Amino acid sequence: MNRQRRLLDTRIYIAADFLMAALAWTLFFIYRKNLENGSILLPADLNDINYFYAVVIIPIGWILFYYIFDKYNDIYRLSRLATFTRTFFLSFMGVVFLFFTLILDDFIVNYRTYYQSFLTLFSLHFLLTVTSRMILLTRASRKLKAGLVAYNTIIIGGDTTALELYQDIISRPKKLGHKFVGFIDSNSKSKNLLAQHLPKLGNISELPDIIEHQEIEEVLIAIETSEHNRLKSILNILFDYDDRVLVKITPDMYDIMLGTVKMNHVYGAILIEIQPVLMPKWEKMVKRLMDIIISLIALVILFPLIIYIIIRVQLSSPGPIFFTQERVGQGGEPFNIIKFRSMFVDAEPNGPQLSHSDDERCTPWGRIMRKWRLDEIPQFWNVLKGDMSLVGPRPERRYYINKILQKDPHFKHLLKVRPGITSWGQVKYGYASTVEQMVQRMKFDILYLENMSLALDIKIMFYTVLVILQGKGK
Repeated sequence: MNRQRRLLDTRIYIAADFLMAALAWTLFFIYRKNLENGSILLPADLNDINYFYAVVIIPIGWILFYYIFDKYNDIYRLSRLATFTRTFFLSFMGVVFLFFTLILDDFIVNYRTYYQSFLTLFSLHFLLTVTSRMILLTRASRKLKAGLVAYNTIIIGGDTTALELYQDIISRPKKLGHKFVGFIDSNSKSKNLLAQHLPKLGNISELPDIIEHQEIEEVLIAIETSEHNRLKSILNILFDYDDRVLVKITPDMYDIMLGTVKMNHVYGAILIEIQPVLMPKWEKMVKRLMDIIISLIALVILFPLIIYIIIRVQLSSPGPIFFTQERVGQGGEPFNIIKFRSMFVDAEPNGPQLSHSDDERCTPWGRIMRKWRLDEIPQFWNVLKGDMSLVGPRPERRYYINKILQKDPHFKHLLKVRPGITSWGQVKYGYASTVEQMVQRMKFDILYLENMSLALDIKIMFYTVLVILQGKGK
């Protein structure tokens, strides 16, 4: 019932945005008619086919705009102050777009008409939208504080810190949206003081099953300072559920003094909200668009070189021109990576084997291709298909992924994004000839994940070009 209520209220929130956008455009249309004719005659002046098209298409455009740049996931997770600020800036940007696409060539008395039209449309849209949003968010906040809406929540930790956090939350007169299901024992030596108030659901190793079976939506980590060495393994598990589980952690006094703790709820307990979102939605869309455009341009420009490479590969040794191999992509899904064949046929008679400098399995032309990374040109086709991106962690075979995970379970986080033709690890570390080197290179790719942005992608592509021009491939 809780989830259905939240879903319904979120849909009402989206519908209100649509209606407010339609109302704002209607009032603006009336304003423009009055400006043009010196008077307005309702409803006759609204009997305009252009108005009917616009009053449907423009609000749909606003919804798509908000879907990309705003948050439509769950209104009970939204901050009113942050929403007010976002609405102001997004309304301004959206009206700027409408002004230059629909209004600039419209009727004007003088240039002051432009300024007046812009300010009128912006004021109408912003005020109507932000008013409806504040009303709905205030209503949602009251439901949350009254306990009418709550999220299935567990606490990780059972000793003093966890007990104090639990008592702090339940003692508050206004609810924080938690429906406590139980707690997880974070240490086998724990006294489990929280067991007096909540049922013990299991230990850390059982956390994935508990999240699934109990339909957990929020996790509060309240382990003791002496247990912070376990935090890494706990977060490794929780990051697999970052799309549907909100994670918060109690900070140390050291974190508070450093200023890393930010208050995100006026009535909230002292908690750090961990937000593992790698890239904003709009950056993901732009990144994918860049992948497609650059790959198409590269394949067209490099077409003569591709023909030359095909001829050289065919002449270098018997066998196919292209080499395909199953690799593991985003979300652990397998795909076939495509390369120009740089080795003799049947180069792995005894099972998977990593390449290395002066690898005798490489053909003479294959060594040249690898030095200048020409063998990877066909991967632009993988990018167009959506298997890969231009920039991302290099895709590996399942055999080597299993070996890397034995040494460092962090590697599974690299599977959250599309693998890339080039990567930060490839640029800063280079090719890996052993599993140990793969683990070392992985540290650079983890750093990339923690700092993903379009600017970093462009930087990596720039450095990749430099590496290619210097012939630093293997």
